[in-house]
Amino acid sequence: MKASDKAEAAMPQKIPTAPGEIDAISLLTQDHAEVRAMFEQYEELGDRALASKKKLAHKICLELTKHATAEEEIFYPAVRQASGANEDLVDEATVEHASAKELIAQILSMEPSDDLYDAKLKVLSEQIEHHVKEEEGEMFPKARKAKLDLVALGDAIEARKAEIEAPALPQ
Repeated sequence: MKASDKAEAAMPQKIPTAPGEIDAISLLTQDHAEVRAMFEQYEELGDRALASKKKLAHKICLELTKHATAEEEIFYPAVRQASGANEDLVDEATVEHASAKELIAQILSMEPSDDLYDAKLKVLSEQIEHHVKEEEGEMFPKARKAKLDLVALGDAIEARKAEIEAPALPQ
């Protein structure tokens, strides 16, 4: 079994849900686990696996774009509205998203054979890991305490993510 096959098999499987079956925090946490697994899979690819690197990097960028968009449009406004004490936390998360989007745009405009391609993926991975740690450790507990309708937010997030299409790959 190739390393990429093992990594694929180890990736958390997305569980199909009907509306009202998963709350927003569970959905976002599942996204975090899936992206973390994809970054780990990328790390295992060899230097000559350029086509696999490009395909996986594009998938990572798409999933991060969908996730960030849904958070910014749906989850963050709800958390912000729930309590003024969350203002700084939401602002910081929004700035972290902007930084990630900048790197995503750079990665999507490059080829895996380009200088700094792997480095940009590594830095993106590290930024996302930091972001996830703060969301799961600080924001999500505050959102649970705020008694938000997390199931309705989960439905809205899932629907929004389904609408987002992959950014076009440069030829």
